[in-house]
This record gives sequence, structure tokens and C-alpha cells, in this order.
Amino acid sequence: MTKFVAFVVFSLPIVWLSWRNLFSFHNHGLYRLISWECILWIVINNYSFWFANPFSIAQIASWMLLLFSLGLAISGAALMKSAGGANNGRTDDSLYRFERTTKLIETGIFRYIRHPLYSSLIFLTWGIFIKNINPFLFAVSMVATIALFATALVEEKEDIRYFGDKYLDYMRRTKMFIPFMY
Repeated sequence: MTKFVAFVVFSLPIVWLSWRNLFSFHNHGLYRLISWECILWIVINNYSFWFANPFSIAQIASWMLLLFSLGLAISGAALMKSAGGANNGRTDDSLYRFERTTKLIETGIFRYIRHPLYSSLIFLTWGIFIKNINPFLFAVSMVATIALFATALVEEKEDIRYFGDKYLDYMRRTKMFIPFMY
């Protein structure tokens, strides 16, 4: 019961931040919300295992995924802020201010992958999941991953509408989530 109460309490700010996308299947915010909710559920269920058996293979793999996730998030967010040219010139109300990039970023991690922030959430999901592996949380982790994949696909359609052929060319030169692989 306490896990459910914690889930509801921590879901409130997530839902509040995502309110404008709750019923919109044509923009990426709804799918991102689903992934955040799944990640929250995994965190709530696995927080007590965060430091259990610190030198086990699962914990070492978990920390590697979490550190990789952190690196992707920091480098992606920093580049979006410094090179993305986010401003109110892009008037899509479904986007947060930092997402309103007006310049296609093709440097740093964006030179290799198109979605470092979503990629970081995928690695975060699986890093937290393997802290305490169980079938139900595996299913939740899969839903989070599928939701992040859907988020990226819908966002790419938005980016094609905004950036046009330049984004299509960028898609041909880069991977979606994992440098040199996928």
C-alpha cells in the first residue's frame, strides 16, 4: 500500500508537468509521460535494493548503465541549451521551452544519436530494473522502453515538419539511441 501511495504522490508533479499532453496522441509528450510513470514505478519498487550486494554482477552492470545514462543526459541537455537556439520563435505549445530548439544540433553526442535524452531514460530504466530483477518489473521496463521508442518516433515527425529535408538527412547519418548501433 505504501508503494502505491508513494507512486500517486510522486506522479502528481509528473502529471502536472505533462498536463497539456495528456490526451494528445499526435505529440510526443503523452508517450514520454507513460515512460516517466513506468520509471517511477520501477524506482519505487527497487529503491530498497539500490545498494544491496554492491559488488554483484547485477549491481556493477546497473551502475554502468546508470552512469552511461547520466553522461547522455548531461551532454544532451547541455548541447540543447547551448546550441539548440531554443526560443519562443518555435510556437508549439506542447513543447517545453528547452525543447523549442530552432537549430538542428549535429555536434557532440547529437553527431552520433538523435535522442540522447530518451536514450538516457532507456539506460536509466534498465539500470534501475536490474537492481532487483523480477518478471513484473521486466514488463514495466519493456513498456517504458516501448513508450520511449514511440516518443522518439513521434518527435521525429515533429522535427521533420519543423526542419524538413535537413532533418531527414540528419536521420540518415545518425542512429536513434545507441551510437554506431541503433
